Amino acid sequence: MGLKENLHKFKVKNKDKKWIPAFNAIHTFLYLPNETTHNGTHIKVADDLKRTMNTVIMALVPCLIFGMFNAGYQHYLALGEIDSAEGFLGASFWTLDNLVVGLWQVLPLVIVSYGVGLVVEFIFAIVKGHEVEEGYLVTGMLVPLIVPVDIPLWMLAVAVIFGVVIGKEVFGGTGMNILNPALTIRAFLFFAYPTWMSGDKVWVHGAVERDQAIAAGQNLDAISGETLLGAYAQGNTLDFSYWDMFWGIIPGSVGETSKFLIIIGALFLIFTKIGSWRIILSTLIGALTMGLIFNGVVDSGWISESSKFYGLMSVPFWQHLIIGSILFGAVYMATDPVTASQTNKGKWIYGFLIGFISIMIRVFNPAYPEGVFLAILLMNVFAPTIDHYVVQGNVKKRMKRLKVKAA
Repeated sequence: MGLKENLHKFKVKNKDKKWIPAFNAIHTFLYLPNETTHNGTHIKVADDLKRTMNTVIMALVPCLIFGMFNAGYQHYLALGEIDSAEGFLGASFWTLDNLVVGLWQVLPLVIVSYGVGLVVEFIFAIVKGHEVEEGYLVTGMLVPLIVPVDIPLWMLAVAVIFGVVIGKEVFGGTGMNILNPALTIRAFLFFAYPTWMSGDKVWVHGAVERDQAIAAGQNLDAISGETLLGAYAQGNTLDFSYWDMFWGIIPGSVGETSKFLIIIGALFLIFTKIGSWRIILSTLIGALTMGLIFNGVVDSGWISESSKFYGLMSVPFWQHLIIGSILFGAVYMATDPVTASQTNKGKWIYGFLIGFISIMIRVFNPAYPEGVFLAILLMNVFAPTIDHYVVQGNVKKRMKRLKVKAA
């Protein structure tokens, strides 16, 4: 008798135990569940929720690996130990030293995210007597990718507990939540610990510690790790080319910087029919539309260069897609099938408003120029309303057709 059969016998023998949901979660992660439906019409497919989540994780892994290299690269670049002229394809980026720094800083974020989040999931499953749900598999990978590389682990742990409990479990668990849990975690971090989620020190490994050492009287050079959005919000510019922005060798959250890899991930999710191309495309259209409006305001002379809004308003509309998190949010966050709109027309409206509002928040809130995550959370709340009116609109159209035919 093989391992699979022995595990199944063990599960059947202990099916009434309180801890069996925890065992089942590990068992079904390794093997397909052997339960089958017996009544009613059903469709047999080769995947399940866990396999769907694993597909999204595969789309995120390249961003994670790149984020590790970039964490080390930005660290040594800030110290002046790397020549930035070599760029993305240069030997100075793909070095073991960069990867080691990245592993040392990013891997603990992944471990804490999964460890704390799954413990909370297991506790709720055991207490409530249901199976462990697979929804956190993707959330656990997303969280390390949307936070600064040096965020204290205890802050991340507190935020994960808050996000899983408040953003998911209070609504009934996977499939019932109205807010994206990963975005709930990031929102909690921003409002609870704003100094660790903004500014020009938190995005580069070692910058905060170096700044503290300088404040204590040590003779060290300060490290500036300001993001492009932060620089534009302050009316400054940074010496990064468009190719740097596209390839991702710029300061930012761990996994959001490489637009090239995000596009590859988007194509993969669309090809596997997991990510909605309507939401992705409409989000980008919304962002470009708002960017064009602001460019028009600047070109018309309605706003002076001394205004605090001028910096981000004057950014070329298309450049909004290669700075900040708008592309990452559109691909991996806005397309969450649980919290997004479900109707095809609703997806167009939902995505467009996310992109439109994201750029609006960028410009009008210089203290928090990255607005895509707040925009997605806002539209998560309105997604059911959008779908309601889309459905009601279709019902009214059909009723009119019936009246015309009856006449």
